[in-house]
Amino acid sequence: MPRPQCRSQAVSGLAQSLKHRDPILLIGPSWIGDLIQSQILFTFLNTRFPEISIDCVLPCWTYALASRIPGMGRAYELDIPHGQFGMLRRCRLASELRLQKYGQAIILPRSWKSALLPFFAGIPIRTGFLGEMRYGLLNDIRPNPPRYEIPFRKQLLSLALPFGEPLPQIIPEPCIRVDPVARSRTLDRLGLDYSAGRAIVALLPGAEFGPAKRWPIESFSALAKILRQQGHAVWILGSAHDQDSGAAIASAASGVVNLCGQTSLPEAADLLSIVSLAVTNDSGLMHLAAAVGIRLVCLYGSSSMDYTPPGSKQALLVSLHLDCSPCFARECPLGHLNCLRNLSVSRVAEAVQQQLST
Repeated sequence: MPRPQCRSQAVSGLAQSLKHRDPILLIGPSWIGDLIQSQILFTFLNTRFPEISIDCVLPCWTYALASRIPGMGRAYELDIPHGQFGMLRRCRLASELRLQKYGQAIILPRSWKSALLPFFAGIPIRTGFLGEMRYGLLNDIRPNPPRYEIPFRKQLLSLALPFGEPLPQIIPEPCIRVDPVARSRTLDRLGLDYSAGRAIVALLPGAEFGPAKRWPIESFSALAKILRQQGHAVWILGSAHDQDSGAAIASAASGVVNLCGQTSLPEAADLLSIVSLAVTNDSGLMHLAAAVGIRLVCLYGSSSMDYTPPGSKQALLVSLHLDCSPCFARECPLGHLNCLRNLSVSRVAEAVQQQLST
């Protein structure tokens, strides 16, 4: 693909903008896991430009996490329901952004709609991958990288650098703030029994992307039964969409606590920070759990542990590495989901034991 003529001008303009200490605006991603991984951009940009404010626009369903993301300055909520265009709301927010005189916008999603806001706001440098043919909306266009060949966090970080500048040798790990006072309130509200010396295992059975990323509920249920027999407390966390799954798992063994749909994202982060271990699909909550620094057993089926690994050195990644995976599909294109159905409960239980004993 030929390089757009405006790229060299944009990079030059970026250098001038940063010299004058104009703030930078990030257009945040829509997926929870992508947002948590993008926290490394705030760490990186704040280290590189400590006197520049790094702000962010977030959709309403992830906005609650803004106060927990280290390095993020002001957060703006783009309150448009999923699937709606919301032109009037975009224009109103663009008018507010125009007053802040941002020097650069970094657009993390690849959609056409995500590039409209900084364009309407008149932000002079608009950086992002070409995505959905966003000529004109962007003027610092980066070629689309091979989507599943370069790790996602490296792709994100490349947008924070002038085109062609090599990535740093050490990529920071995402982190999320925990609020101990809010956590105590959540424990009280939910009536959760917590003592520092007791092992608590969190099960995270959801994955909003689709069923091809979800270990079967009957497998989670069998694991929950084993964990309870071993004397561990078991909490199930997830969104309101996971309530039925959580109830099915909780019914497998006495004492399993189903918290699906009962916590906000910040509350989930606080609760995860005190569990001994989380067993999780490749999901937004997996990245949330990694970002609060706990041990993990991560189950991979249709997705790639090389493309979206958890940002944690305490994670044990489990996959059958079948020839048909990773396929990156929402649903198994072959109809059998063997990459997860054939992942035995005993193997996952062994991984849990290995993590708990370290």
